[in-house]
Amino acid sequence: MHYEFTDDYLTGIEFIDQEHKKLFDIANEAYDLLTNNFINDKYDRILNLVVELREYTIIHFADEEKYMESIQYLHRFSHKIEHMKFVEKLNSINLEKIDANQKDSIIDLLGFLVEWLQNHIKKKDCRLRK
Repeated sequence: MHYEFTDDYLTGIEFIDQEHKKLFDIANEAYDLLTNNFINDKYDRILNLVVELREYTIIHFADEEKYMESIQYLHRFSHKIEHMKFVEKLNSINLEKIDANQKDSIIDLLGFLVEWLQNHIKKKDCRLRK
């Protein structure tokens, strides 16, 4: 099972949609890692996913917030708070605990990310539709 970027995730804003597709790619990387039974020690790959997600969301959220500001989007402040909470959650991931229970760590990361895709992108970002 992979996470598919379907039309109901489209905002109609090309650069935002492209950036959202990248978040789906990261979710699919996490899913592939979770289901790969040939890799025993997944710590480095999990760590790479967390770092990639941290770095990418900084770029994406800045781009999205700049766009919302440019159109004077009514809900831009509450939207930015959601972005901040997402970043806080990513930054609160205890990297030492990942090694102790790698499978649960991937499941937690994937659950958090999929929740974001479904409830933030689909329900909040899509309000930006053109």
